[in-house]
Amino acid sequence: MLTCNIDQRGKTARLVLGAFIEAIGLLLGVLWFMELTPAWTMWSAGVVWIVGIMVIIEALIGWCALRALGVKTPV
Repeated sequence: MLTCNIDQRGKTARLVLGAFIEAIGLLLGVLWFMELTPAWTMWSAGVVWIVGIMVIIEALIGWCALRALGVKTPV
């Protein structure tokens, strides 16, 4: 199925990046909930949150979607 295509350094980098993206999504969601941002912010918060989950899943299973598509990533 999905073979590991990143090393431990790449897994760690993706886990940290995923946590950072999740925090941004959460912040956008909280700002929308407190009505400090426009209504469309809810959708961008959801998209950012889903992207963060995908990056964290990539870190946990050791598989990078970009590398699977042939993109050379530095980490």
